[in-house]
Amino acid sequence: MALDNANPELTTGSATRRAQTEEMGRDAILVVARIGLAVLMFWHVKVTWDYLDGVGGTVRAFDAMGIPFPELSARFNLALESVGALALLLGVGVRTVGALMALNMGGAWYYVHTSALYSMDGNGPECVLAIGLLSLMFVVTGPGRAALESVPGRRRS
Repeated sequence: MALDNANPELTTGSATRRAQTEEMGRDAILVVARIGLAVLMFWHVKVTWDYLDGVGGTVRAFDAMGIPFPELSARFNLALESVGALALLLGVGVRTVGALMALNMGGAWYYVHTSALYSMDGNGPECVLAIGLLSLMFVVTGPGRAALESVPGRRRS
């Protein structure tokens, strides 16, 4: 440390390298988190589609669970989780997808996953809370530099 303080060039160079390393690490973590959330979203759409027999079954299930506007809500949910997952993988519209998924998971918690945390009936809100919180993180951080949204010269919305 004493040598770094004696030579401003070494201090500046070390700080620059440290900042670059931290930024690369942050970007790598954001890519892994985006991929992880996208996989969860795709998986949920596939399970919903297979288990509930497509859009019609999803609408009927939403209606039975008391979700408002089941026709609209079911279609929105399926579209958000499929198109949103693709957007996360590509790194476009990440803040918007994050905000919409956080709201979607809030609705899932309120209407569907109503059991206590870690309840034995398998209907607890742990997963939707984790997905919602991860989604909120993207509202704050954005996609990171390893994203189409971050390509220099690309118009941002």
